[in-house]
Amino acid sequence: MTYTDPRSYLYQPGLLDPDAAQRITRDALKACDDGELYLQYSATESFGFDDGRLKMADYSTGSGFGLRGVSGEMTGFSHANDMSEAAIRRAGETLKLLDPTKDQPAPPPRQNNRHLYTDGNPLELVPFAQKVALCQQIDAAARARDPRVAQVSVSLSGSWSVVEIVRADGFVATDVRPLVRLNVGIVAQDGERRETGNHGFGGRYLYDKLFEEQEWEHAIDVALAQALTNLRSVAAPAGEMTVLLGPGWPGVLLHEAVGHGLEGDFNRKGSSAFSGKIGQRVAAPGVTVVDDGTMMNRRGSLSIDDEGTPTQENILIEDGILRAYMQDRMNARLMGVEPTGNGRRESFAHAPMPRMTNTFMRSGNDDPAELLSRVKNGIFAKSFGGGQVDIVSGKFVFSCTEAYLVKNGKLGDPIKGATLIGDGPTALNKVIGLGNDMALDEGVGVCGKAGQSVPAGVGQPTTLVSALTVGGTAG
Repeated sequence: MTYTDPRSYLYQPGLLDPDAAQRITRDALKACDDGELYLQYSATESFGFDDGRLKMADYSTGSGFGLRGVSGEMTGFSHANDMSEAAIRRAGETLKLLDPTKDQPAPPPRQNNRHLYTDGNPLELVPFAQKVALCQQIDAAARARDPRVAQVSVSLSGSWSVVEIVRADGFVATDVRPLVRLNVGIVAQDGERRETGNHGFGGRYLYDKLFEEQEWEHAIDVALAQALTNLRSVAAPAGEMTVLLGPGWPGVLLHEAVGHGLEGDFNRKGSSAFSGKIGQRVAAPGVTVVDDGTMMNRRGSLSIDDEGTPTQENILIEDGILRAYMQDRMNARLMGVEPTGNGRRESFAHAPMPRMTNTFMRSGNDDPAELLSRVKNGIFAKSFGGGQVDIVSGKFVFSCTEAYLVKNGKLGDPIKGATLIGDGPTALNKVIGLGNDMALDEGVGVCGKAGQSVPAGVGQPTTLVSALTVGGTAG
């Protein structure tokens, strides 16, 4: 196979070359504290297989630039999908509206990043027919599992993105980012009753893992088990009760209800429940929350963030004490701290902001079975679906897709229609047990903020919370 330099997707003869990109950026940002030219090429594809047939196949490519200048708290940003020297020069005119900086320009990012994933393009390495055949194979295998399987949905998606960050001080950084995902949804039917189950996995690697039989068989097993469990579910109770949260994906509650409140922009503006609390206790002893963008091949990982800063392990809460916030360059500079590698953007058409990468709670020392035995009257929430969160206050309402009654330390009937209601800061202080089984999700998380979506990872150990409000439908 002939190797193609990924940067050739960004620079085209007669339109833009690396020297011109640096020259334009230097001219456009000469009166700014900070900023960058962000170049991006991306290719994406997705397949939707439903009712035994391929219902959707989509492929698209796109490229463009975003030019940002920062002066004090002012930001000028312009973008276009015309990757040419002339277009970038026109965009630079926007930055003349900024007040000239009175300070020394911000220093360039450090360059100690590690390469965390392959440069390979997953979209090019597997023929179209093989991707469709995989969906067919998964559909047939799922239907053969149990006669109650009434419907199977399979989705397969992949993307490949090349980004380059060019700064006025001569700093240039390039990152090539693959991302793949497979999801299996199953509807099980017993008589007139129909229930669903879902499971997916993915990460920053090629399609080969998705084609491994043991991997997609596991996805079928989990989705089917969830659907069949829900077929025998009873109405969820309502009221305040003890809640045991499962490991792995339930960390999405931590991500939404706590993680966003630890992002630098909310705290610089004083609008987060965690503002001004560095060094103070904000969670129960034993609770340690980490954001780590350096985990190999993980969905939320980045070798560099979208400002060129290497990602790192950030200990946000340590043994219940608030230690740090997640920072992009602008908020870090204005708060007098170092950027943490959390400046992220959805695409070239968006300005960066502080965002999570892989956010999780570290393991404790408790046996998960012993934690279950402590629950006299409550529920065990094994998996979550959608939810609503007020990022500033941390107030949340999350729906459970798989949950069980717990009586006297024993799992009881599965329940349907359960929602968890509370707020992140209060819930952190009601943690009374942490399992020794921390797990990360299997690579399906998408984080939304201010209209931008980025891939993210979540995780936690089995976690015992003394009291949360459970919304249910039982009379």
